[in-house]
Amino acid sequence: MKRNYYIVGLIFLTFFVISFITNILGALNPDVIQSFGLSLTLSALLPFAFFIAYGVMSIPAGMLVEKYKEKTTMFAAFVVAFIGALLFSMFPHYLIFLLSLFLMGTGMAMLQVAINPLLRVSGGEEHFAFNSVMAQLVFGGASFIAPLFLTYLITNLEQKPGGNFVNLIFSKLVPENLPWTSLYWVFALITLLMVIIISLSSFPEVERKEDEKAGTWETHKNLFKQKTVILFFIGIFAYVGTEQGVSYWLSKFLYTYHNYDPLTVGASIVGWFWGMMSIGCLIGLILLKLFDSRRILLGAVISAAVFLSLALFGSGSTALLAFPMVGFSLSVMWSIVFSLALNSIESHHGSFAGILCTAIIGGAVIQIIIGWLGDMFGLRFGMLFIYLTLGYIFSIGIWAKPIIVNETIGMKKKLKKENISAETN
Repeated sequence: MKRNYYIVGLIFLTFFVISFITNILGALNPDVIQSFGLSLTLSALLPFAFFIAYGVMSIPAGMLVEKYKEKTTMFAAFVVAFIGALLFSMFPHYLIFLLSLFLMGTGMAMLQVAINPLLRVSGGEEHFAFNSVMAQLVFGGASFIAPLFLTYLITNLEQKPGGNFVNLIFSKLVPENLPWTSLYWVFALITLLMVIIISLSSFPEVERKEDEKAGTWETHKNLFKQKTVILFFIGIFAYVGTEQGVSYWLSKFLYTYHNYDPLTVGASIVGWFWGMMSIGCLIGLILLKLFDSRRILLGAVISAAVFLSLALFGSGSTALLAFPMVGFSLSVMWSIVFSLALNSIESHHGSFAGILCTAIIGGAVIQIIIGWLGDMFGLRFGMLFIYLTLGYIFSIGIWAKPIIVNETIGMKKKLKKENISAETN
């Protein structure tokens, strides 16, 4: 099939929007706590509301895509996200925020399921690996830009009314004491534009591969009876909990223990956390050509634990450098754990992928645990829980026994020698 550059570009744009909306909560966290007078536990309910949507929607979304196709699913996803963003923009209250985040999380979960097979078909199967990496870079770039954009909005809103373009637009829409809510008007506008773009776009027919198809409920139930499936489900649960456990709380941690301004320093470090994850992905591609993925996973976990320790127990200046390096260390974990999981069973990969995406609820549950521990014993103690999730990910590198291992340069050379030897004999 001829490559459809327009749809590839649209998918990259969708990845950008997903990331821009998903990974801003960490930068917002200190302002939200102050604005609504929240405890750490009540603050943790915000990412819980967002990520629990993945648990609710990941498997049903796969079935929706197969029945109604990619265009309809993506259109519906952006409509749901638009409703969520507009709802909180118009009624900026804590309980409304929870509902809004659940709706936006639902839309993002639907999009995640729809766009990967579409990228394979539109960009060409032979270019799928390259396009997937590019999509992750776009995703990381959006996560880097979002906190900086938040700082730009709030800084301009705090100036004299009508004194600049941003103030002129938002001064009558946003409560004076809640300048950060202006971001959700932006989200509403972005998602509305995406609804319009999707509706006007012509999508190619996607013939889903066997390992991309969502199976029946019975298939999913049978998979959950397998020990390997459960172990890798916990692995993805632990990874997303780790990633969000650091990114969501780091700005609040820097403010609480080192008095760094969340609007400037905190938002910047959240951005750099995601930016370093993007850089780590690129380096990870090289490492995966040189070493077994399980060894890389073990090294990444050790690195993450070391930098997390420096961030939690070091000086303020050390924490500013160490938190982004935790992101760098985490960068390869999602792809390695996900690929090890899929390569550890022989069939029903589409259904298994849906189960693994459901495990993204780890980003919801672990925040509640960290917030509750933080209220009881202090945020630093609460964030110590991340060592447990890292420990489980470390164990995957020891017990995982994939049917297919990642091909390395050394492996290719060995196979080539064996082939030459066989031909000679």
